Amino acid sequence: MDTDYERVAKAIDFLIEHRHEQPSLDDVARDAGLSPFHFQRLFRRYAGVTPKQFLAALTLESAKVLLDRNASVLDAALDVGLSSPARLHDHFVSIDAMSPGEYKSGGASLDVIYGFAQTPFGLMFAGTTPRGVAMLEFVEPGYTFDPARTPLPNATFTRDDAVAESIAARAFGDDEQPLHLHVRGTNFQLRVWSALLNVRSGAVKTYADLARDIGEPNAARAVGNALGANPVAVLIPCHRVIASTGIVGNYKWGTEKKRALLAWESARGSQNATTR
Repeated sequence: MDTDYERVAKAIDFLIEHRHEQPSLDDVARDAGLSPFHFQRLFRRYAGVTPKQFLAALTLESAKVLLDRNASVLDAALDVGLSSPARLHDHFVSIDAMSPGEYKSGGASLDVIYGFAQTPFGLMFAGTTPRGVAMLEFVEPGYTFDPARTPLPNATFTRDDAVAESIAARAFGDDEQPLHLHVRGTNFQLRVWSALLNVRSGAVKTYADLARDIGEPNAARAVGNALGANPVAVLIPCHRVIASTGIVGNYKWGTEKKRALLAWESARGSQNATTR
């Protein structure tokens, strides 16, 4: 009988061989001869990441090679097994956690460039450190910036709306450049936010689904709290999580905006499918 180590090694080989098919957790677990739940726990214990995270890394590296060869974003997305450029964009977002010192001090050692940009869904406030986007949220017209109301109240802030506009364009446009997030959160929140990056554009998951994805099947309520603490709208796509009843549910920036974002992503996915 295979040892646990050999099962994981075999699973990694399977993911590498079938990465262009974008196999699901069920597919890989079936090949390993385990239930999806037990396989995910085993893989994470030995590999340090979930099967989805490993597949995403494989996909990203393959896409980078194609883009470096001047392939279009659409061709690169399709060649690595993704359904649309929007899914490739999701793979180019990574999370960098703030250090304990940065977290505790409220960003006292950080320089933040902030600004405002118009988007298809209203005015956005964005803030970025040298290590990545730290804040991205929808605000009302006439919003007055106050550092004390941000996750980094003690940082040094400098305004530059052009930087905010480039971040908004990345969130809503077709820019394929890698994007890093530099966020402040607990270990649990960071796990939830990282799992969200694997929910493809146009798709939805329930709170219970997301809890299972991080190996905490009884933590659906805590997952909801982590979503409410998300400091980066759209790029950490908490709008893709709905209630198990199918109701869209709450959203930090308003239920109507959540419905609009889901409809927009669904429409973009349908348009890409018909133009392939």
